[in-house]
Amino acid sequence: MNTISRRRFLKISGLGLGAASLAGLSPRRLGATAAASAGTVRAVPTYCDICFWKCNAIAHVRDGRLWKITGNPEDPLSRGRLCPRGTGGIGTVTDPDRLQSPLIRRKARGGEEWVEVTWDEAFDYIAGKLQKIKVEHGPEAVALFSHGIGGAFLKHTFKAYGTPNIAAPSFAQCRGPRDAGFLLTFGEDIGSPERTDIRNARCIVLIGSHLGENMHNTQVQEFAEALGKGATVIVADPRFSVAASKAKYYLPVKPGSDIALLLAWMNVIVTEELYDQAFVEQHGFGFENFKAEIVERTPEWAYLETGIPPEKIRESAREMARHRPATLVHPGRHATWYGDDTQRSRAIALLNALLGSWGRKGGFYYPSSMDVPGYPYQPYPKSGRGKVDNPGKKYPFAHETISTGIREATISGQPYPVKGWFVYATNLIHALPNEAETLKAIQALDLLVVVDVIPSEIAGWADVVLPEATYLERYDELNVEYFRDPFVALRQPVVEPPGDQKPNWWIARELAFKLGLGEYYPWQDIEEYLDYRLAGAGLSLGTLKEKGLVKGTPAPAFFDEGVEALWPTPSGKVEFYSLQLERAGFDPVPRHQRQKEGPPGSFRLLYGRAPVHSFSRTQTNPILRDAMPENDVWLNASVGARLGLRSGDYVRLRNQDDVLSSPIKVRVTEAIRPDCVYMVHGFGHTAKGLRSAFGVGASDAQLITRYETDPLMGGTGMNVNFVSIEREN
Repeated sequence: MNTISRRRFLKISGLGLGAASLAGLSPRRLGATAAASAGTVRAVPTYCDICFWKCNAIAHVRDGRLWKITGNPEDPLSRGRLCPRGTGGIGTVTDPDRLQSPLIRRKARGGEEWVEVTWDEAFDYIAGKLQKIKVEHGPEAVALFSHGIGGAFLKHTFKAYGTPNIAAPSFAQCRGPRDAGFLLTFGEDIGSPERTDIRNARCIVLIGSHLGENMHNTQVQEFAEALGKGATVIVADPRFSVAASKAKYYLPVKPGSDIALLLAWMNVIVTEELYDQAFVEQHGFGFENFKAEIVERTPEWAYLETGIPPEKIRESAREMARHRPATLVHPGRHATWYGDDTQRSRAIALLNALLGSWGRKGGFYYPSSMDVPGYPYQPYPKSGRGKVDNPGKKYPFAHETISTGIREATISGQPYPVKGWFVYATNLIHALPNEAETLKAIQALDLLVVVDVIPSEIAGWADVVLPEATYLERYDELNVEYFRDPFVALRQPVVEPPGDQKPNWWIARELAFKLGLGEYYPWQDIEEYLDYRLAGAGLSLGTLKEKGLVKGTPAPAFFDEGVEALWPTPSGKVEFYSLQLERAGFDPVPRHQRQKEGPPGSFRLLYGRAPVHSFSRTQTNPILRDAMPENDVWLNASVGARLGLRSGDYVRLRNQDDVLSSPIKVRVTEAIRPDCVYMVHGFGHTAKGLRSAFGVGASDAQLITRYETDPLMGGTGMNVNFVSIEREN
């Protein structure tokens, strides 16, 4: 093997490797797959990867070049309409900042100085390090962080390697408290896509859930459909969001007081006997104890906590009850706010239970899926030490791996050392709270490998960076969707990668062979694997290549359609009063706890999503970047006047730990409370290789130096940071 030192030295900021302007890219660089005659258009069905929704799409290639992406009209998710992110997917291929070749770190971690190597050299380096870690510390000393369906084959490889430490940050940093809260109440979680029947709802309640901004395609379309039918909307949010502009009742709730508002709503519905008594009597457990717990949580009590007038609380609660059971109190998705998030999500679940919305039209449906058998792999080796993230079941209701638990173990070495991280499609620098803790953990590693499409912040700290082909250039695992209308969908290559990028399945398989785990990959290529699975369902790869998806027959989705009301909880019923929480030392019914205030003159930092960007992944996508090149900070108009600021001025935000942001534009508006500010997540990049996004806007992640850990399931509440505002001259 050629030595690394003989290869050309690179800096990550120069990874373009001739990446000229987009107009100058050759058909090969744009991914032409075959010569095409003038005017020829080829349509290739696939499914999107810009976000986790996985809408089915049709990519159009004209004259050998990727031309446009449209929705697949047969898709139950998109119904033929893609969101701005989906239609902007072309920019993932043409992104001039894409990683081109495997890289190995040249000097100190974080210096972003690299040597370009072959794939074989990269795999030899990684395999040697992994084998050494396995011998010295055991296979459990390696952790995989993965986001999205593309990590399926890497999970397979690392399970075969012998580690149980496989985490998705989406659990502890996003949806985990929500799922735990609903599991504790109904015995089932919400799923993804969420099992919300928005299209049939007559009243939709949104608590900090930004439909229309957090662009979950199906939900946004159904929200518009419900509005068109005259559905009532109730929004509780410190910020007047897009959804709030559609609301009959907008309640500008004080940040951190959501549980108080939920308890007051339930107090009104119970004391005025507006709840679904038949549902509660037939399916409820512990209702009388629950009723006794909330009897004093009146709207007058909640007013002191939330700032919402008692009569507004009563009116909005009665509005919910008026439309039950077709009232949907939306569970949200990003639920890690204040550290009491499982209990807040449980309060949302209990409010839905009072309204009888579970298993009812306009509430929550029962999803179904097609039966597509898995591949018959041999069993994985069993770990004698178990997972590292939650020693002693410190967080008793964590049903998935806690990513920050792995980080903590990496720093402390307890309950055993973690010496290697393998990171797929997640920018941990932006995803995990407290960047300093993440960097401290990285410095304790013997190996950090990152697989990504772009040179993200976490890639800048890696020992090895592996460039992945985009979703338009690769096959992936089948999407066997668990939805109202079941289907199985195929992601397939539309164009070729422009450089030496490889698909994740190939990376996972080749690494397994280097590790001596070839028996776990008995198939020769991905098409053989996919065809085997599809044949087990009576389908064929050829059909999926042509159509993109095959739909199954929907099963009954509601109780009145024949779904049996079974509740997989300890009591076998909907648990209004939770004995399992009580026995574990937690409140059996949620209670409001007043949140800590920030330093004098500071503002609570809130953050969210934008309809044209996904996390911190898309800011260099030239199409989506042009649609939203930078973020801004929302500031109440009275505060803006006091500080002498106008919309368009630039400021810096300094948090309570003296971390100073890069400059960010101000939006002075009446549409936010004066005690908080708001910004869109994912900007303010510091990775040198992200040339078009470097230093543009400000990073909320850098300012989130503190977090409160949910004692039930280990989620990290991140809305506990405060900032002051400094004018940028």
